[in-house]
Amino acid sequence: MALPKILVTGATGKTGQAVVDLLLDKGFPVRALVRARDARSAALDRRGVETVIADIFDANQMADALRSVQRAYYLPVFHTHMIQASAAFAIAAREAKLEAVVQMSQWLSQPSHPATMTRQTWLTDQLFAALPDTAHIIVNPGMFADNFLRVFDFAALLGIFPVLTGAGRAAPVSNEDMARVVAALLMKPDRHAGMRYRPTGPELLSGRDMAGIVAKVVEHRLVTLNLPFWMFCKVARQQRIDPLEISGFRYYVEEMKRGTFALDGGVTDVVAELTGRPAESFETTALRYAATPFARQTLGNRMKAFLKFNLTPIYRGYDLDRWDRMKGFPAPSNPTLSIDDADWRAEHSAQNQSPPQPAFAPRAVRA
Repeated sequence: MALPKILVTGATGKTGQAVVDLLLDKGFPVRALVRARDARSAALDRRGVETVIADIFDANQMADALRSVQRAYYLPVFHTHMIQASAAFAIAAREAKLEAVVQMSQWLSQPSHPATMTRQTWLTDQLFAALPDTAHIIVNPGMFADNFLRVFDFAALLGIFPVLTGAGRAAPVSNEDMARVVAALLMKPDRHAGMRYRPTGPELLSGRDMAGIVAKVVEHRLVTLNLPFWMFCKVARQQRIDPLEISGFRYYVEEMKRGTFALDGGVTDVVAELTGRPAESFETTALRYAATPFARQTLGNRMKAFLKFNLTPIYRGYDLDRWDRMKGFPAPSNPTLSIDDADWRAEHSAQNQSPPQPAFAPRAVRA
């Protein structure tokens, strides 16, 4: 019996590419959605992946991309018009009569959050849940380990580990573990229809805890630098990080400080239960970063890191409130962090029960 064909969006990204690899290893035919022909899409072609170029905002092109596909992994596009892309995909998925969609969401997903991307993510959750006769499964991770290891070069080369989140704790999950969870759900979606899963790393860690682990990996002492968010906005602009990402991240930092990612213990067994292997430790993830070219102890890398660090103060940081106003994002009448939202807390606790409860219990949307 032929295995079902699976479409993977974000197939050249950090989780998407790993999902493709895992599915191929199990013999599933994979179609990868890409934005353009480049070296990354060529690498997929060489592995026997069917690559298709499509505009994810265009319902007609998405319908073509989903033709003859039975299952799909949907990674919300990081864009100011994310909800349009989600709507185009939902329309195409309904037309294609997909048997299953595994969707990447987020731990904080709720309709009144001050972060635009979190509100749009929640709307995507609802859109896909309404697909008729489609098994819809949400993967709802907390803080990514990648969020904390983007400054690995400062740690490895300069002995500095910036911390934004104070004493707040989270159980950072690796991109690789998220991909393993997604792949497991795509392979056997019928067992998980209507469910939401919250993969985490194996233990709660503060920024200082992570600094201690990174120091062990790089084999030298680190200075932990409490970085104010206004200075981080300078770093973000220097590194050309999309202001949309930073606009939401400021609230995620506050959520971590307030204990949102540690609520009800903050650690789940989702990775082990779905994949048969325990979640990898933060140290294991950090060791992988230590092997990347940008963290190698070379004179050129040290010079780049030194210049980047010392030039940061002269950069003009993002004015995020002004940027949000310029974009004209709709705003909730009563913006509420997830930790302060009674409905979110109740849903979060239900999802952490064993076995977890279905993803979508009735909920009144407040004006």
